[in-house]
Amino acid sequence: MQKRKLGQEGLEVSALGLGCMGMSYAYGHTDDAESIKVLHRALELGVNFWDTAEMYGPFKNEELLGRALKGKPRERVIIATKFAWKFGPKGEQIGLDSSPSHIKESIEGSLKRLGTDYIDLYYQHRLDPHTPIEDTVGALVDLIKQGKVRHLGLSEVGPGTIRRAHKVHPLSAVQTEYSLWERSVKVKVLPVLRELGIGLAAYSPMGRGFLAGKFKSPGDLEESDWRHKNPRFQSENFKHNLKLLEIVKEIAFTNNATPAQVALAWLLRQGKDIVPIPGTTQVRHLEENIQAAKMGLPEAAWSGLDKALSSFQTAGDRYPEAAMKMIDRTE
Repeated sequence: MQKRKLGQEGLEVSALGLGCMGMSYAYGHTDDAESIKVLHRALELGVNFWDTAEMYGPFKNEELLGRALKGKPRERVIIATKFAWKFGPKGEQIGLDSSPSHIKESIEGSLKRLGTDYIDLYYQHRLDPHTPIEDTVGALVDLIKQGKVRHLGLSEVGPGTIRRAHKVHPLSAVQTEYSLWERSVKVKVLPVLRELGIGLAAYSPMGRGFLAGKFKSPGDLEESDWRHKNPRFQSENFKHNLKLLEIVKEIAFTNNATPAQVALAWLLRQGKDIVPIPGTTQVRHLEENIQAAKMGLPEAAWSGLDKALSSFQTAGDRYPEAAMKMIDRTE
């Protein structure tokens, strides 16, 4: 697997990462044994950039990765995890808290669950409006000094927050959604990241599975699947968004590829400072995704796709209203 660098602090990762959320959270039925097979196969194939968070489960996903890593050389994996939430006794989210005191609690929990003594990339999951970002990053710098964290990142933040945080300590990566159907990061955030030399970790690079082409209607989702709440998967929005999928499918068919491979290869073409982190719970899909990193399509195919994108507007917000309010847009 090819490598890419995130930021200016020496963080080198596989060109495609592995988003682990769906192994424990949000998308319906999960199977820990199968997920561990995916994680072990990812290591064999050189996919060493694994993304998790204390919120996924909560806690279950970090515990899963901890079990998968037992007996494996720690240096083979670049672990990215996230903090920001307070949880109730039943694991319910009860608010955002990125205060220095809470960060100290969060890091100890993540280290224990992951079975490690350091985190390679530690993200703030969502901006805490009650704690200045300078205070949050200052607490993270203390963790770097203690050897518990190696690189810093933020998730779903605007240009203003990025600049303020980066002044306290260089950020290695910012994480946000980026795919064929979610390209808003290109307008304001990505230019700032490139100005400051910060990498982009692109989550949901296949539109939460939509661009893989396996769903024909919302009814194909399991009843417990979080995507039922996602506006882009609902009724008329879903039907409209199928138009984009048909374009991707046609390009894939013409070039002996899969829609998922086309979606990932397009994103990899957007810059060497971008690392997509597709998720999967099946080994065959992992192996299929990896082929996108070395897939070459004719320039005519890419120009045709870009032309289609210029006139296509995805229907629906990418989160329900309450979750959209947690995305920072500070200029």
